[in-house]
Amino acid sequence: MHRRPLLAVSGLVALAAAVSGCGVLGIGDEPADLQIYTARHYDLEQAFGKFTDETGVTVEFISGDDAELLERLKAEGDDTPADIFMTVDAGNLWNAARQDELAAMDSQVLEEAVPEDLRDPDGRWVGLAMRARTVTYNPEAVEESDFDAEDTYAGLADPKWKGRLCMRDATASYTQSLVASLIDLHGRERALEIVEGWVANDVDVMSNDILLLEAIDAGACDVGISNHYYLAREKAENPDLDVELYWASQEGAGTHVNVSGAGVVEGSDNPDQAQQLLEWLATDGQNAFVDANHEYPVNPDVEPEPLIAEWGEFERMPLNAEAYGDLNAEAVDLLAEAGYK
Repeated sequence: MHRRPLLAVSGLVALAAAVSGCGVLGIGDEPADLQIYTARHYDLEQAFGKFTDETGVTVEFISGDDAELLERLKAEGDDTPADIFMTVDAGNLWNAARQDELAAMDSQVLEEAVPEDLRDPDGRWVGLAMRARTVTYNPEAVEESDFDAEDTYAGLADPKWKGRLCMRDATASYTQSLVASLIDLHGRERALEIVEGWVANDVDVMSNDILLLEAIDAGACDVGISNHYYLAREKAENPDLDVELYWASQEGAGTHVNVSGAGVVEGSDNPDQAQQLLEWLATDGQNAFVDANHEYPVNPDVEPEPLIAEWGEFERMPLNAEAYGDLNAEAVDLLAEAGYK
C-alpha cells in the first residue's frame, strides 16, 4: 500500500483538553503544530502521542460537542486556529462539509485505505473508526432464533417484545442516525410504523448505552439496541456480564454502522500536515486509534482487536452519510410523531 512520506517537525508533545470548547489546557511551552477541534473523547492521548513520537508533529485538542464546535468554526472563519474537525457521527461530518467548513483532500492513501461509503466522495472528510449499532440481549431470556434475521430492527416492533425492550433516548445522535437510516431504507411511512411498534411495546428509554446493558444484565429488560463497543467495554471489565450480541439483519440490509471521522478545516494554516495525520490514522495508526475503545477499523487490511474479533465478521448496512445528515430533522420529527421519548 502506498504511503505518503512522514514529515518530521520538532516540538514538544501538547496533549490538551478543553471545557465545552472554551479554552485550551496545554502541556509544553511551544504552540502545537496541529490543533484539532474534537467531539471524540476516546483515548486521544495514546494514538496522537504515538503519531507525535513517529513524526515529531505535535497535536493539541479543543473538545466540545459537535454542534458547538461547528458553530465555533463558522464564527472564526479564516481566522480559525483549527486544522482538523473530528466528530462521532457521519451526519455531522456531512453537515460540516455541506457548510463548506472542510477542505477537499486529494489523497490516494485515503482512497485506498477507507471504503468508498465511509468517506466523502469529494474528499472533504474520512471515517476513521467504525461502530456497529446492533442488538444486545440476555441469553437467559432470549434465543437468537427469536430475532428476525432479515430485518431485526423492524422485528423488535413485534408484540412478542412488549415490555421487554430497552433503547436509547430520542435526543441521542445514535438513535437519530439509526432512524434516519430506516427512513432511507424503508421510506418514512414504514419507518414510522417501526418506531410506533417500539413505542407500543412499552420500550424503556435509557439515557446511555451502559445503563441499557446493565438493565439487560439485571433482567429489567431482555433486549436492546446499543453500540457494540459499549458491550465490549463492559465485557472487558466483567466477562460474566449476562449480555450477548446479535448481528442485526444479516439476511437483509445488514447491521447499521456509523463512524467517527474527521476532515481538514477549510481555514487551516497547516493543511498538508493535517492530511498527513488523517492518512496515518487510516493506515499505520488505525489500531492505536480504535483498539482501546474496541471500535472496528475502517481499513479492511487492519484486524480488529481480539475481544471484538471473537464476535466474528458481519455484513454491514452501507453507510449513507448524506441520509444521516439530510434526514436527521425528519428522523427527529418522526420520533416525536411516534411518541418516542
